Amino acid sequence: MGFACPKSCHCSERNGLTVVQCSSRNLVEIPPDLPHDTVSLQLSSNRITKIPNQAFKNLPWLQELDLSRNAIETVDAGAFQGVTESLRALDLSHNHMQSIPKEAFARLHAKISLSNNPWYCECTLQEVLRELWLDPETVNEVSCHTSVQEEYAGKPVTQVLDSGINFCNFHHKTTDVAMFVTMFGWFTMVIAYVIYYVRHNQEDARRHLEYLKSLPSSSQISKDFDTISTVL
Repeated sequence: MGFACPKSCHCSERNGLTVVQCSSRNLVEIPPDLPHDTVSLQLSSNRITKIPNQAFKNLPWLQELDLSRNAIETVDAGAFQGVTESLRALDLSHNHMQSIPKEAFARLHAKISLSNNPWYCECTLQEVLRELWLDPETVNEVSCHTSVQEEYAGKPVTQVLDSGINFCNFHHKTTDVAMFVTMFGWFTMVIAYVIYYVRHNQEDARRHLEYLKSLPSSSQISKDFDTISTVL
């Protein structure tokens, strides 16, 4: 059974299915209880900050989803569960996304626009983009706002990747350096402890030797004993 049109939106019919128009309604979240037969959902130019898990799970006919020009920072891994087969167009341009989990777009067949977001270019983003069908009209507007390598900031992501750059190599190198620094730190601590232990034992041995030297020798004790015997 379908739901009524949300109060903040306008609904119309297309080929027996529902088009939901919720653009520029000052929304801060995706409206709940959307019509079950929604085929197109327009949510652009609102103040939505997050796409939670299974946000569209009750919309099995959804083909078009426009979330552009919001303030989206977070997309949960299961955000598009339930519409991966039906969705054909997804617009997430002009938001505040820096990264996105690989699982979020898994098995999604839609043409996707990710332009004009402050992307942080690193291994995960590279792996995500390799699997997507990016909108060819806006693909060059998907740029590195920041990057694991500063020289790529401001450049289109696809241009950087097509030049042969592999952000995952930088990731592994960074990890290797971190591991090396950690291991070197532990090694230094072990060496310092060994040096302290040896020096401490040497000091104990020196004090013990001095103590033994301060004791009368066995020959001196024998002479003293003979003298006492003679006196007696």
